[in-house]
Amino acid sequence: MRRREYDIQITVNGRKIRKVIIDPHYETKHFDSLDDEIILRLVNQLDGQRFEPDDENAPYLYFVTDRMVVNARKYKLVWLMEADKLYIGVINAYRRQ
Repeated sequence: MRRREYDIQITVNGRKIRKVIIDPHYETKHFDSLDDEIILRLVNQLDGQRFEPDDENAPYLYFVTDRMVVNARKYKLVWLMEADKLYIGVINAYRRQ
């Protein structure tokens, strides 16, 4: 399984994001409740917002955004930003109860 890249145009933490890179890790346990389309909809919800990192390991900042909603279902998104880069990396995502 390979990472997949999608073009996007959003602004997160004041930075213009032009690409989303989705790691296929979520498919091992959550393939039945999640797909790239839902993840892209979750990432689009980050647009125009500011987030404090949950962790940092230079050059990466790690974030966890919980209680996101798509189609009346709640999700948790684990993602990163790399210093001076214009992409968001999705590490994992899963549906919440």
